[in-house]
Amino acid sequence: MRISARADYAVRAALQLAASGDGGPLKAEAIAAAQDIPHKFLESILNDMRRGGLVLSQRGGNGGYRLARDAESISIADVIRVVDGPLVSVRGVRPPELSYTGPAESLLPLWIALRSNVREILDGVSLADVASARLPAEVSALAEAPGAWTNP
Repeated sequence: MRISARADYAVRAALQLAASGDGGPLKAEAIAAAQDIPHKFLESILNDMRRGGLVLSQRGGNGGYRLARDAESISIADVIRVVDGPLVSVRGVRPPELSYTGPAESLLPLWIALRSNVREILDGVSLADVASARLPAEVSALAEAPGAWTNP
């Protein structure tokens, strides 16, 4: 699985909004500076997140962006889906729309299982979990597994 720069930046921007103390709007420039995200790219991402119902924007001198709902109710998967579409696809196609024959026939349930595991993790972790550094125990256990941090 590959996480795009767009998805990584969107999650980081959402986390910056989740961590803002007073819940007031943050300017895109401040988010970009805090997370080292190119400002113009971030503006495009924030617009997608606004259209996707994850952030609200406010114009004016005291304007900026804020989360549209509580950080506890926004999963990491929600953010990724808004900016990148489906969490898992094969050649840009969702796994249930694929078909294989012969010795490749078992690939379909493999891709479905992969999608299921990705969903379980990313849907099960909220912005609040990450912003507060309190990942669910199952996620922490996976990250602490032997070999999790090494590349084969």
